[in-house]
Parts: sequence; C-alpha cells; structure tokens
Amino acid sequence: MESEQLFHRGYYRNSYNSITSASSDEELLDGAGVIMDFQTSEDDNLLDGDASVGTHYTMTNGGSVNSSTHLLDLLDEPIPGVGTYDDFHTIDWVREKCKDRERHRRINSKKKESAWEMTKSLYDAWSGWLVVTLTGLASGALAGLIDIAADWMTDLKEGICLSALWFNHEQCCWGSNETTFEERDKCPQWKTWAELIIGQAEGPGSYIMNYIMYIFWALSFAFLAVSLVKVFAPYACGSGIPEIKTILSGFIIRGYLGKWTLMIKTITLVLAVASGLSLGKEGPLVHVACCCGNIFSYLFPKYSTNEAKKREVLSAASAAGVSVAFGAPIGGVLFSLEEVSYYFPLKTLWRSFFAALVAAFVLRSINPFGNSRLVLFYVEYHTPWYLFELLPFILLGVFGGLWGAFFIRANIAWCRRRKSTKFGKYPVLEVIIVAAITAVIAFPNPYTRLNTSELIKELFTDCGPLESSSLCDYRNDMNASKIVDDIPDRPAGTGVYSAIWQLCLALIFKIIMTVFTFGIKVPSGLFIPSMAIGAIAGRIVGIAVEQLAYYHHDWFIFKEWCEVGADCITPGLYAMVGAAACLGGVTRMTVSLVVIVFELTGGLEYIVPLMAAVMTSKWVGDAFGREGIYEAHIRLNGYPFLDAKEEFTHTTLAADVMRPRRSDPPLAVLTQDNMTVEDIENLINETSYNGFPVIMSKESQRLVGFALRRDLTIAIESARKKQEGIVGSSRVCFAQHTPSLPAESPRPLKLRSILDMSPFTVTDHTPMEIVVDIFRKLGLRQCLVTHNGIVLGIITKKNILEHLEQLKQHVEPLAPPWHYNKKRYPPSYGPDGKPRPRLNNVQLKPIAEEREETEEEVHLLNSTTL
Repeated sequence: MESEQLFHRGYYRNSYNSITSASSDEELLDGAGVIMDFQTSEDDNLLDGDASVGTHYTMTNGGSVNSSTHLLDLLDEPIPGVGTYDDFHTIDWVREKCKDRERHRRINSKKKESAWEMTKSLYDAWSGWLVVTLTGLASGALAGLIDIAADWMTDLKEGICLSALWFNHEQCCWGSNETTFEERDKCPQWKTWAELIIGQAEGPGSYIMNYIMYIFWALSFAFLAVSLVKVFAPYACGSGIPEIKTILSGFIIRGYLGKWTLMIKTITLVLAVASGLSLGKEGPLVHVACCCGNIFSYLFPKYSTNEAKKREVLSAASAAGVSVAFGAPIGGVLFSLEEVSYYFPLKTLWRSFFAALVAAFVLRSINPFGNSRLVLFYVEYHTPWYLFELLPFILLGVFGGLWGAFFIRANIAWCRRRKSTKFGKYPVLEVIIVAAITAVIAFPNPYTRLNTSELIKELFTDCGPLESSSLCDYRNDMNASKIVDDIPDRPAGTGVYSAIWQLCLALIFKIIMTVFTFGIKVPSGLFIPSMAIGAIAGRIVGIAVEQLAYYHHDWFIFKEWCEVGADCITPGLYAMVGAAACLGGVTRMTVSLVVIVFELTGGLEYIVPLMAAVMTSKWVGDAFGREGIYEAHIRLNGYPFLDAKEEFTHTTLAADVMRPRRSDPPLAVLTQDNMTVEDIENLINETSYNGFPVIMSKESQRLVGFALRRDLTIAIESARKKQEGIVGSSRVCFAQHTPSLPAESPRPLKLRSILDMSPFTVTDHTPMEIVVDIFRKLGLRQCLVTHNGIVLGIITKKNILEHLEQLKQHVEPLAPPWHYNKKRYPPSYGPDGKPRPRLNNVQLKPIAEEREETEEEVHLLNSTTL
C-alpha cells in the first residue's frame, strides 16, 4: 500500500538507480511523498545559508522517463556525490525509506534464481540481528574493562598492592589471612603511599603524604584525560547523550561515533572517573555502545549505505549501553525508547532488547565487581514500606525536582559563560583547576574521597550484622520489650551523628562541583553524581525518620504499624528513592528510571515509592522549566532537534514563519521550460539559496516541483562533459515532453529526473501548530507555502527552530493571528482579465490600490520591478 502511494505520487523504481546508498530507516514516513534531501552548512538552511561547493545535495524523484527521446536522462548513470550526506546535515527519512524498500524488493525478486541469491537474501534478513549481537558483545566487554580499570586506578591514588600490582585494594586483601572483621580493608600486602615513601602508616606525616599523593594522581589522571581528548578525539568529551539524541533524530556528525572517538573515550573515561571528579561513567557508556554499533554497521551493506537504517542499530546500542551501566536490560530498552530515540519501530524494540540482553550477559560473565552482580551498588531490602512513608518519599521527590531545576539553570549558565568568555579557550586549564579543587576538598571527608559508585553502595546498603560503616554505628538497646526482627530500630550512636554531618558537607560539595564539572572537556556522565546527591539526602532523611519512629513510637502515625523493637524504617530505601528523584529531576525521565532502579533492588513492593518520588520530581522540575538537562544542552549547542515532547500552544500561521520576509530578497524560482543553461547558472551564481521552486510559466505561475542547487550544478556539469551540444544557450526542460524548438537551436537539456515532483506544501493559513507537528512526525527538512497553487515562500527546519526560540523569549508574533483571517490575495489574473506578469520571483509587498486597508498582499513582480 505504501509503495503504491509513492508510485502514484510520482516515485518510480528507476528513480533510484543513481543512489549509491540503499535503505531507509525507520518506517517514519509512510507515503509522505517528500523525497528531497537538503544538506547545508547549517543543517536545514535551505534559503538562508551559503551553499558551499563541497556540500552534497541529493534528491530522488523520477517521474516517467521518456525513453524515445534523445535528450540526456541524468539518472541513467550514477552521478558522483548524489545519495550521500555531508557533515552537519540532516538525513531525508522518506528517501531512505524508499531506497530500503527498493533494495528489499530487488533482493526478494532474485532470491529464487539461485542458491547464492537465496544465501544473500538470508544474510540480509539476519544482518540486523548479527549487528546488534556484535554491538552487545563489544559493549559488555568494554564496560567490564572500564569498570575493572577504573576501580584499580581509583585505588592507585591511595596505595598499591605489592603482591600483585594489577589488584585493587579489595582484591589485594582477599587472600590475606591477617585481616580482621573490623579492619577488613587493611592487610600487609596493601601499602599506602606514605608507607612506601616515608615508612609511616599513621601520624600527621603519613596523612600529609597521602594527601599530596592523592592530589598528584588526581591531577595526573585529569591532565592525561583532557590532553588525549584535545589532541586525538575532541568528540570524546562530555556525556554524549545530547549528541546521540540529535544523531538519532537524523542529524549527521561525522566522526562522533568513529573508531578514534571510541578508543579515546574508553581510555579517558577510565582516567576521568579515577581522577575523582564529580562525574560518572554511565552516560558515556551509552556513547561507547553507540560507537560500537556504528562501527559494526559498516560490516553490513544494509546499514552502511543507509543513514536511516543505521539509526535502528544506534537505538539498540543505546539500550545496551544503559544495560551495562546499571545492570538493567529492560530499563535500557525503555531508556532508549523514552529518552534518546527519535523513532522506535517494533523491530527496533526487539533488537534493542536482544542487544541489552547480550551486553548484560557478557558483563555478568566478566563479573568486574566480584559480587556476581552487574552493578557495584546492587541492594536487596526485606522490610516493607508503610503508607505514612509516602510523605517523606514525596518530600524527597520535591527535593529532586528543585535540585534538577537548579542544576539545569546553573550548569547551562556556566556552559554559556564558558562559550562566551576566554575561559572556554583553555579547556586543559579548566579541567586542571576543577580537578585540583575537587581533590583538595574531597580528601579530608571520607564520603567525598570514596569513588562515587562506592559512596552510593554504602548509602544504599541496609545496616546488618556484618556492616562496620559509621552509618551503622547504632547503640544496642537491651531493654527492648520485643524483638520482631534480627536488627530492630535502635538509637543512633556518635558514629551516625558524625556521619550525618560529613554527609551534609558532602552534599554541599557534590552539588557545587557537579555544576562546574558537567560539560568540561573530559568524558563526564551525570547519572552517578545526581544519584549520589539524592542518595545522600535520602539517607539523611531516612535516619531522621528512623530516629523519630524510635523515640516517638507512641505517636498516632507510628502506633499502628511500628512496634517497639521492630525494624520499621530502612534508611537505605530512602537513599534509593532520593537517588531516583534527583536523577529524574535532572533528566525528566519517568518510566525508564523507575524500571532501572527497580532492577537494582529486585523488589516489586518498592515500585510505588519510586513512582511517587519520580513523578513528584518531574512535576516540580517542570514547574521551573520543561526541559531536561540533555534538551537544554541540545539547545545550547544549537543542534537542529525538534523535541516531540514539547508542546506548541501559540496561534501563529505558516505565513508568519515562511521565508522570504518583507526585508529579505525575493524568492527565486525556475520556470518549467523557458530558461536556458546560462540563466540557471547566473541564478545559482547570484544567489546563495540551496533550492528553487519550479513553476509552469510566467503566466501560469503554478508550482511544478522543487530543484536543489547542488543537483542543478552536478547535472549541468555532467551534461557538458558527457553530452555534446550542451551550451549556455541550450534550453532547460523540466517538463515530461520537450517543447518544439527551431531547427537551429542547440540541443536542449532535460532535467526532469532531478526534479522533486511532489514537494510537501502547506497553505499560508495553515496553523504553525500543525506545521510543527508535521515536521516532527514526518521528519521533514522543508515545506513550501502556497496560496491557490502559487508558491509564496518556504519553511525549513531552521525557521521553525528560530520561531520556537523567539516564542520562548516572548517575542511578539511577526503578525497578529486576526490579521490573516481577513487577508485577501490577488488572483492569478489582473483587472484587465490578462494573466499577471511575472519573471522569476514572488514577494510580499503592499498593493497601492488597497493601502487604506493596511494589509499585506502578495505582489507578483514583473520584469520592470526587478
């Protein structure tokens, strides 16, 4: 049905013979009839930007080909440069879809011819599963390598294992027989730097030496990381998720998912995490997984020659990245669906699930943490929650929303300042300064000195008989009248109160440093720092509620369910809920976040507290701004991304947004069959537009199609080289049949094959709400604005983004809505009954006869007004 729609709209199979890449991504645009691709130096800048010589423009649209004519048909032979995309351009979803269907149809038609063709057909059918399998294997292996290396280098800042240099602190003491239960992390095999350098294990000298070595290693790791990024792979910095979202929406960023980026990101991610900066490795792991998917897709022609099909692999790869980051395969699939993927068909859901499964299996086989778990901070709770506890859970959600709103505004303001000042020109210095401040402040506090994942593990862990942390330093109450659980609620000891003060200082430190760390030129994730902030706040609240229930168990809110000596409150659960709330407040994730945290705990009974906290954090955060941190960074960097979750509630019309405006040059157009090669070349040389509407004639002025600047240039150059008789005075024909010409006329040039016969059009009265919705759902690059078949202007993706930005900044509409409700346009024929004269342009201009109405009318320019 869809192929029939395209066929009847003017798309024929032989229209794609010149396309070198074959496939169309996601079944995004069914029969939309727009098969144009615009690639400019500023993405979709069809009419506003310069068209550089090296920019590729491709348009595939056939129309019927008159085989009886002797005229040159440019699609008989492939034209170099057609069918590919240049850097910082947006793909054409419809064209890619049609190309993939043509490829699939061609393979199916040949598979019965021989056993070899049948084998090729099976290989093509299974290539999707093969590429996601390879992506999952590579993602799991790299994640395990990163986890092991990061743990070893983190412990290297404190000391070294003499018996086996490749062991971290915990592994070094596993085989020791001289450790005690209270000091299980101390063993003769592990030596601190103070013991190695000055021979002292205790005392002020030892503390100062360890302090100096901690700062030295932190600065060394940070300097090496930023140097590698700056020299070898500038795209390896940051989280990568904003760019992944933009790429999955159809934008091209060459090299962002390349092999150099993969290698440098893997190495520098280990260094950045080991340096102790307030960042995590979970977000960059999504970038690493997408690099693996992009590289493996080049092994299969089905994906290597089609940018849109490749995005199916990238969606599956992002799910694998979250799967190995949190040990949550299902959460990874939902993260790809909810947060990063622009379009998510059903087959991509299956392949994403399979990729996440393979990646999680590989990571589990490697067992990087030695606990038979996929993540370091996996926890299990056995105490149920009670209805009263929803109140502190919701308060944690409010805190998460406030933290998210504050962080987004503060971080974006700092990143904007970094871009606009000289400070941004020295990324190495910035990283060194941030790392130095972090190391100097972090070392004295044991909770900030810890690796962030280790900190979250300690905050999540419930206090049991084997826990020796100061957070579990409770006084044993021997006068309890009833023991319901093995470890009932107990009064807090001095260690707990000391830990609370240290956690409060750690909370302030993490909040401030995360704002300045996210966005520096090293791999930096946001998941773990946000979760750490929420976990600290949640643990403090949990301890407070626990002590309140212990000392005031006779209050009506505790009397019914918290008996004396019972284990009523689990502070670790509060830490988990707080972590989810803060991460939700920053990213505005909901369903996927709840599932990820649920997979961390393995308990269905905690779904309701998590949902309540996450939704509260989203509502509170949305009250201050609906953008998450990734959307905010996309807008800050100027990426052409239309967020499907953003609502358009304004009443502007297509005529308010279209170009040209009154102060702009008129819209240049081409006529169907009465322009020469020289006329077109002059028009190309005199303008910087990257596309030209084609009209029937000066008299009719009806829209015929759309021709791209690059296609015109390539077609004319190819015709001059391959066809004799093509000169500057040769007539250019976009019609199906060539008009009769005098015998002495030079050979005409037929360019109907490069003409898009069915460009997407809207009328000037179309509400922008509908236009924006069309661009989002169909992935359009541009659409033409017409009135009674007469082309008035064009709307590109860039125009829509600029319009949305103006509306956000409360700029007045370009024209009030009521103005166009009574607007009248001149007919195609003048008062004398004759067609209005027109050369090649249309322009908005007041008509003298109707000045008293002060309305703008469409004035068709004649040759004298030009």
